[in-house]
Amino acid sequence: MNAIQNKKVNYRDLKEAEYLSTWELQEKLLNSIIDIKLKNKHIPSDEHFLPTSNYFLFVSHPHIFTLGKNGDFQNLLINENQLKGINAQFVKTNRGGDITYHGPGQIVGYPILDLENFFTDIHKYMRYLEEVIIKTVEHYGVKGERSKGETGVWIDSGKPFARKICAMGVKASRWVTMHGFALNVNSDLKYFNYIVPCGIKNKAVTSLEKELGYKLDVEEVKQQIKNNFSEIFDVEWID
Repeated sequence: MNAIQNKKVNYRDLKEAEYLSTWELQEKLLNSIIDIKLKNKHIPSDEHFLPTSNYFLFVSHPHIFTLGKNGDFQNLLINENQLKGINAQFVKTNRGGDITYHGPGQIVGYPILDLENFFTDIHKYMRYLEEVIIKTVEHYGVKGERSKGETGVWIDSGKPFARKICAMGVKASRWVTMHGFALNVNSDLKYFNYIVPCGIKNKAVTSLEKELGYKLDVEEVKQQIKNNFSEIFDVEWID
């Protein structure tokens, strides 16, 4: 028989952690899920077996610019010495999307899900992630929107002063996801001046703090994201 869908999600808040060590952890968790999936294929069809696991990581990274696997290096507007001057790093990564920035005051979420426990549709997965963030910023009175042909969540999409509040980029292997989203909460937005964010020219970046005029409680925003993720993906958290 087919494996039972497992919508239990192991939740971990890493607080503050280096990008590379977190990337390594994601790879480790993804590979552990794939190993279980491959082993399950060899179990006779009349035997019941435990389905694979799912994970969700929250983290904040030190200043770093990351470039997606198909991104354009020219979208990094400063050189190595200038990176040192602003206490930032640069790394090429294996997610989709172009270049983005991670830093303090930003909530980064990494869902490591076996989509065979949910739905095998990456486009739908991205739209669900966007909906999580749209509902989260709506809680604070900010209207988040999608922008046609552009992944992520925007404010005033389609208008001359459209600005991005949440960037997204993922990777999937054997229907297991990694990487995810970065929501600007109390971010220092000057760091986005050193890149062409997501490779999209002539569009601004914003944060909840900039839109609302005050700093937010990051832990409270995380809880809102977690609540909305639970509702939209119909998950059961394992803390």
